[in-house]
Amino acid sequence: MPVNLTRNAIAMMNSGDVNSKPLVQVVDIKLIGNSQERYRFLLSDSESTQHAMLATQLNEQVRTGRVKKGSIIQLIDYICSTVQNRRIIVVLNMETIIPEYEIIGNPKLPTGSEPEANKSMPNNNLLEPSTRSTNNRYSAPAPANKAQSFQPTIQPAYQPPPNYKIQGPIMKNEAPARIIPIAALNPYQGRWAIKARVTAKGDLRRYNNARGDGKVFSFDLLDSDGGEIRVTCFNAVVDRFYNVIEVGKVYLISKGSLKPAQKNFNHLKNEWEIFLESNSTVELCPDEDGSIPRQQFSFRPITEIESAENNFILDVIGIVISVNPSVPILRKNGMETQRRILNLKDASGKSVELTLWGDFCNKEGQKLQEMVDSGLFPVLAVKAGKVNDFNGKSIGTISSTQLFIDPDCPEAQGLRAWFESGGRNTASISISKELMPGGSKNEIRKTLTQIKDEGLGRSDKPDWVTAKATVVFIKTDNFCYTACPLMIGDRQCNKKVTQSGNKRWLCDRCNQEFEECDYRYLLQVQIQDHTGLTWVTAFQEAGEEILGCSAKEMYLLKYELQDDTRFGEIIRSRLFHQYLFRLKIKEELYGDEQRVKITVVKVDKVNYSAESRYLLDMVTKNFPNRKQF
Repeated sequence: MPVNLTRNAIAMMNSGDVNSKPLVQVVDIKLIGNSQERYRFLLSDSESTQHAMLATQLNEQVRTGRVKKGSIIQLIDYICSTVQNRRIIVVLNMETIIPEYEIIGNPKLPTGSEPEANKSMPNNNLLEPSTRSTNNRYSAPAPANKAQSFQPTIQPAYQPPPNYKIQGPIMKNEAPARIIPIAALNPYQGRWAIKARVTAKGDLRRYNNARGDGKVFSFDLLDSDGGEIRVTCFNAVVDRFYNVIEVGKVYLISKGSLKPAQKNFNHLKNEWEIFLESNSTVELCPDEDGSIPRQQFSFRPITEIESAENNFILDVIGIVISVNPSVPILRKNGMETQRRILNLKDASGKSVELTLWGDFCNKEGQKLQEMVDSGLFPVLAVKAGKVNDFNGKSIGTISSTQLFIDPDCPEAQGLRAWFESGGRNTASISISKELMPGGSKNEIRKTLTQIKDEGLGRSDKPDWVTAKATVVFIKTDNFCYTACPLMIGDRQCNKKVTQSGNKRWLCDRCNQEFEECDYRYLLQVQIQDHTGLTWVTAFQEAGEEILGCSAKEMYLLKYELQDDTRFGEIIRSRLFHQYLFRLKIKEELYGDEQRVKITVVKVDKVNYSAESRYLLDMVTKNFPNRKQF
């Protein structure tokens, strides 16, 4: 049975047609690209040919032989872009009609096309739209027989009206921009439009650089296919759109430029970011579009946060089990902000600290505290929280973070059902400060002699162990230092400060002066167990646990009040107490000498009931055939 390809298909696609679903033939396939596998087709309509790039999500059809030289295919979804003064078709979705067929007609390269098949193509990655979901019906393998496979699968071909003419750029410019999925956006599309919902809107920020003062804000979009992308506006464009954009509303956006996303500031799963310009359009869609979700989450169980990298951005959901009061914190720029810490737990058996900053403390934070104080334990969904790996793993809010109290989603309903059916009374292990980073268990017990004999700390990564030991000596010289109280991001500076001539404290790192500084412990402590003794360094929280009071109190006693008697009494009263020490062991360079440094990460008083159970478990593990009494 003869096959009729869509007449003038190449010319129609070059003129901007994207709806005809033409039937064409693959007359050549070449594998190109060094860093990424890409396929370039030469498509024919029996008279003309045109080069096309295959979207990477369709590579499998070439690898498995479902599409090969001579295949008859129907283009389902495609765009035609101008790249380096050449027209190139980007195939986003297609269907194989006949896997093998002889070359139809005598196709020739169109005027202005590439004359040589081996001529270099533009950067392949720049032409690649992001991966998008495809309908399963397009991926069913076609039978090998030519005549039998052709008839049932052809979709109606495009039939132009009688007065159809190719009018080139004039018709293209007058036509409305085609609405495409966010996942199909790429920098080489001449005209496009997206319809999406605003899921987040950033604050208006002002900046100053070598080019002068400026202002900027960003907002995030989500479309009906689940694609997300960030939109950024600068200066005059801010004045046009800042008051127009509202979270939750749906907009039609076009005429923006696409640039690579800055992943340091952009957590969305899209390699591009839209920058609106003076000719960009943003139109509010008055009718609600139920096909576009109001928000999209990608929740991680709390137990998976243990293995997440520092500064990683993720979504998490949990039951709020405690909320601390909001406290003022001084930032690096001298401005005061608020910090509030709460705890979340989920069905994974783990809990995590969530640190709220700024406005989150007084809005959602205050509401959460009131709910917990009244006996309610709400579900909290955190969109775009930032992982912190200091002393374990915790989550902190950033400018793009969103908090949802008791959200209406299946994950929240499942978590609530678990909590009410017994999860309320289920014990959970905190991954914040209590677990050792890099460890798969809550603790690895070692004696002090084992630390030395096993050469712990001498590998590339530090070792994290727990030791039960007694404090036998505390050095009182330089037991603390004066520290910078300013905030850098979500963490206090804590660098050593010096007093200037005007009796104000100066931080060289922050390059700022202030009237009062912090006092932080830097204790050198000798600990001993039944196998030996060693020196360890205890910083702020660990030092407070050992001495039972703050570094500032001890500093005032020794240097301001000069009450050596009281100071000595406190030191002596803290000797010969037994603790469980969580230790970080790492070899460091001192001058030209390598030394193993042992740092106290956390100190716990010995719970003798739990310690007895631990020892019994060790006996059971090491002597499984012991005589039962």
